[in-house]
Amino acid sequence: MRLVMKALAWPFKWLLALLILFEEWGWEPLQRLLARIGRSPGLRWIEGWVQRLPPYAALALFVLPALALLPIKILALWLISLGRVVLGTVVILLAKLVGTAVLARLFTLTQPALMQLGWFARTYARWAAWKQSLLAWARATMPFRIARAVRRRLRLRWRRWRAAWG
Repeated sequence: MRLVMKALAWPFKWLLALLILFEEWGWEPLQRLLARIGRSPGLRWIEGWVQRLPPYAALALFVLPALALLPIKILALWLISLGRVVLGTVVILLAKLVGTAVLARLFTLTQPALMQLGWFARTYARWAAWKQSLLAWARATMPFRIARAVRRRLRLRWRRWRAAWG
């Protein structure tokens, strides 16, 4: 049984690392995009209101997007079960993208209030440390180093192509 658990741990660890890397990749750019949208006069007051929320109200607002997207994700799984795999996958990916963007922006706005909750601050600190160790492990592996080298080459080729045709 230990051998089975050990064999399953590696792919599970990779899956988690890839999921977290996706979140990391999208978190900051998507948060900045929503911040730009939030600067519009009609939405600026909403962001100010969110920033002034007390800790538990901020927590409730922070959890809301995950709950709101749950029916959409269930719909996507239903579409997949009907054989509409591409459509279901697109719906899940869009929900993930929108959810990440909204969650990133809400976390930026509510983080000061959330950190006033001792249990949240402790949990967040543990999560951040665990996430960094998992990402350090993933970044040290050969597949990740190869992927990073390929990405660098592709970026260089893209820049050269744009310079030649731009």
